[in-house]
Amino acid sequence: MSPTPTTPAAPPRRAYARLRRKARAHPRLLDAVLAAGVLLCMLASSLTDPHHPDGPAWQAALPDATGFTLMALGAAALVLRRRAPRTVLAATSAASLAVLVSSDPRTPVVMSAAVALYTVAARTDRPTTWRIGLLTSAGLTAGAMLCGNLPWYAQENFGIFAWLGLAAAAGDAVRSRRAYITAIHERADRAERTREEEARRRVAEERLRIARDLHDVVAHHIALVNVQAGVAAHVMDRRPDQAKEALAHVREASRSALDELRATVGLLRQSGDPEAPTEPAPGLARLGDLAERFRNAGLPVEIACPDRGDPLPAAVDLAAYRVVQEALTNVHKHAGPGARAEVSIVPVDGQVEITVLDGGPAATPAPGAAPAEPPPGGGHGLLGMRERVTALGGTCTAGPRFGGGFRVHAILPAQGAAPANRPPAPVPSARTDAPKDGR
Repeated sequence: MSPTPTTPAAPPRRAYARLRRKARAHPRLLDAVLAAGVLLCMLASSLTDPHHPDGPAWQAALPDATGFTLMALGAAALVLRRRAPRTVLAATSAASLAVLVSSDPRTPVVMSAAVALYTVAARTDRPTTWRIGLLTSAGLTAGAMLCGNLPWYAQENFGIFAWLGLAAAAGDAVRSRRAYITAIHERADRAERTREEEARRRVAEERLRIARDLHDVVAHHIALVNVQAGVAAHVMDRRPDQAKEALAHVREASRSALDELRATVGLLRQSGDPEAPTEPAPGLARLGDLAERFRNAGLPVEIACPDRGDPLPAAVDLAAYRVVQEALTNVHKHAGPGARAEVSIVPVDGQVEITVLDGGPAATPAPGAAPAEPPPGGGHGLLGMRERVTALGGTCTAGPRFGGGFRVHAILPAQGAAPANRPPAPVPSARTDAPKDGR
């Protein structure tokens, strides 16, 4: 039975990551360690004899004082390679060229020039890398061939060109990899910001939609309750039967308001909740019930809505219903006693045209009706209608009629929302077409 292998306490990858973090925290110390390592490599290389009859072997002859000094200067310059990479490259290239044309045997100071060229290539663009790399490698190789102690065709001379070219290529590859990783991180950050902005936008749209639904439901039913309560208070002493009928309408309107509020707020429940509402959203099919409620509240309503045959999309059907509901609520609240309303819904060329008209207050109030009181300030009914219609790619206008009264006109696409590349319909300014009575 083979023994179970044990898991190492610190995986090599984790240890390498810690080492990289420490190196990034102390770059100058890392450069000093690199310079010391390059100096040791140059010393070891200067003690080898590549031309020994039995192959490369160690030799006892140490480099002269000039060679050792140039090696020390070339390695020491690497400590500043991050701060002034081109200056360090120039200094190490000069030291290498001095060794190539004067020292015998040669000392490999060109190692420090290769490290400096790698640093320049890793910190600049590709065209600059190729220009500087070609100039450095060609210059040192030409100096070794023309002024060196070895024949021009010696492999050491071509080795200088190869090693310097390899250093430039390695630095360019590292720079490209860093740029690629940076671009990936920026793209990921940008995608994350886009997702957050999209989430915030959807939350804002959902808040606006819920606010519009709540406004339509509350404004409609509370207006009916307010009027019927005023009628009941007005005729309580003289006509108890009519007061009871008005209170019955108040009760019915209150129950309808609670049902619609429960359905609207229930949309905020999570999916799968057994208590979530299952009743469909109101639409044009319920215009008869809507008109009947207003007739019971004392507002005569006439509806002309021919049968279209094909059902409307749910969003368009709900928006059309809400536009009619809000327009009739405004007529009931602001037109005064004795007013009449006319609703027309006509399909035209793939669109649905909705028109709600009121002729203004009649000359004499209806029998037993309570006097109307104007609201203290404006509301958001017209703005909500325009937002609903515009969100579906339609248009909505509202304003006083010539000769008295008020007109609401909306056009909705019969196939749902407009395409994304279609510009939104212009929203009329509330200051130019909204009356001063708060509609």
